[in-house]
Amino acid sequence: MHRIGCLLSGLFIILSVTSTDGFARAGRRVCAVTPQSRVTAYTESHVQPVYQPYLTTCPDHRLCSTYRTIYRVAYRQAYRQLPQPVASCCPGWSRANSHALSCNRALCWVPCQNGGSCIFPGTCACPPGWTGRACQTDVDECAGQSHGCDQLCINTAGSYLCACQDGFSLAAGDRTCQPLVPASEPETVSQAGPSSEMKEEMEDLKSRVEALEQKLQLVLAPFHNLMPSAPEDVGTDPISRLSHSLQQLDRIDSLSEQISFLEERLETCKC
Repeated sequence: MHRIGCLLSGLFIILSVTSTDGFARAGRRVCAVTPQSRVTAYTESHVQPVYQPYLTTCPDHRLCSTYRTIYRVAYRQAYRQLPQPVASCCPGWSRANSHALSCNRALCWVPCQNGGSCIFPGTCACPPGWTGRACQTDVDECAGQSHGCDQLCINTAGSYLCACQDGFSLAAGDRTCQPLVPASEPETVSQAGPSSEMKEEMEDLKSRVEALEQKLQLVLAPFHNLMPSAPEDVGTDPISRLSHSLQQLDRIDSLSEQISFLEERLETCKC
């Protein structure tokens, strides 16, 4: 039992040392391996003597007390030092974490900007639109002919925009330009139509009012011949009063008719 336990413990130690050392030497971008050791605890077995008392008969036929020694396997915790090599990374490289053996993380002394990532010591991989060792310089896409804009190219931070000249607008895809569509003719006619129609109606109303005034003058002509020459007699002569009243009524009728026409036009007008 003791030999088997020792054999297993030794085999475990050999595997631990060889595997750790082998992985450390196989790590990428490892320039030096510093030998170190660490203390580890383990359980070992050992033979423990046990003294067992018992009674026996002495030569003179008396009872005597004596003991006998027996052995049993016991276990105890022990400590030992194991070699643990520590790999040193080459300049410009580091470990991704404290448990990694390889040095696969590149170091950039100037931090990468604008979304760039460090892929090699001192070198950043930049996203589209940026350049430079630290992705600090904007790429002017409008300087060349690869932007694809139809008319105008406007450079922005990390990108660019296409624009159009006066009289054009961007089409689908925001790269090509198309002429602006002019206002449709029917809409222009409909907007100007009510104004011209109103003018015609107003002229027609004026003509009708003038015709009514002429008819009124013809109707009142006989009464004017009967009126006195003195203005102060208008209030006392019955014929004058009748003529004056008819004139007032005709004016009221004329104004009422004009107002009616205007109200009708305002109701139907969609200006």
